[in-house]
Amino acid sequence: MSLFLFMLLVTILNPVVSHKSCDFPAVFNLGDSNSDTGGYASAFTPPTSPYGDTYFHMPARRFSDGRLIIDFIAEAFGLPFINAYLDSVGTNFSHGINFATAASTIRLPISVIPNGGFSPFYLGLQYSQFEQFKVRSQMIRKQGGLLASLMPKEEYFSKALYTFDIGQNDLGEGFFSNLTIQEVNASIPDIINKFSANIKNIYNLGARFFWVHNTGPIGCLPYVLVAFASAEKDPAGCLKPYNEVAQYFNLKLKESIAQLRNEFPSAVFTYVDIYSVKYSLFAEPQKHGFELPLVTCCGYGGEYNYSAAVLCGGTITVNGTEIFVGSCDNPSVRVVWDGIHFTEAANKFIFDQISTGSFSDPAVPLKQACQS
Repeated sequence: MSLFLFMLLVTILNPVVSHKSCDFPAVFNLGDSNSDTGGYASAFTPPTSPYGDTYFHMPARRFSDGRLIIDFIAEAFGLPFINAYLDSVGTNFSHGINFATAASTIRLPISVIPNGGFSPFYLGLQYSQFEQFKVRSQMIRKQGGLLASLMPKEEYFSKALYTFDIGQNDLGEGFFSNLTIQEVNASIPDIINKFSANIKNIYNLGARFFWVHNTGPIGCLPYVLVAFASAEKDPAGCLKPYNEVAQYFNLKLKESIAQLRNEFPSAVFTYVDIYSVKYSLFAEPQKHGFELPLVTCCGYGGEYNYSAAVLCGGTITVNGTEIFVGSCDNPSVRVVWDGIHFTEAANKFIFDQISTGSFSDPAVPLKQACQS
């Protein structure tokens, strides 16, 4: 056999796998407060200082002391931070848009702000906003002028990365509506069906690259730890039955992503196990350079430095003295920012782990999320 034929045979039997980085021109995000860059702040009341102090040195319409995971995702592709769809002042959507709002759910919540604690901008409504944006943005581009340059190009809709981080509030709604653990579990298949239906709708509008975060260990967050203090705790101090609900949600979510892959083979779906990374911060904080993982950095009162009666940035009167609820001394070594959300330091750690592909199915790094 000639050398040429030998090399040809080797090439056929051992095809070279391309590891070229994806060139996503835009990021389109749907979700809740874990990825909200200004939606809630535009529609309702914006978070005040000390929110944003670590990185932005001012409130930045995010529920953290600094950047969120979605900010690090944008940075990874050399893109600017993506602006909120609901933010009408000084926004540029040329490289993406963010439909996420804090307190959002997948399903339409039972009660919404101001008559309840959940956002009216549930996932179905975020999809409707995206549908409108796609049409109207291209109308504006065709008109030309300054506004045209602030809108994404038409081809970006099929080339962009679509990111999702939502579901925690669906579980929270059940828990805080006094449903039993079993009743919340029973609601999960319908929640996941609603999620899948929205993914299909977004696919039908041209999306092809999906990066889906599962939900985190809700039983480790102070707002749940305080509300359900009598529940069984695991070795990390988290509420075991509440985390088991999150794990069941994640199991059904992963199954739904597998079904979507089969149904839409031309699309790329990456399921990201963010739960495991977040839980490691509570189970082994010192290993990762953190401390006091269950204790709120910006909060007041009790074992977890958290009270629903006074939140981060608020004031409380104690023995006639007004106390401002501010940040802890060193947020860079803390996990939980305000009892519900993570610090920038934790968000950066989480991003660094999930971007490698080690927690993804399939196991591809973020920058190769366009490759099936």
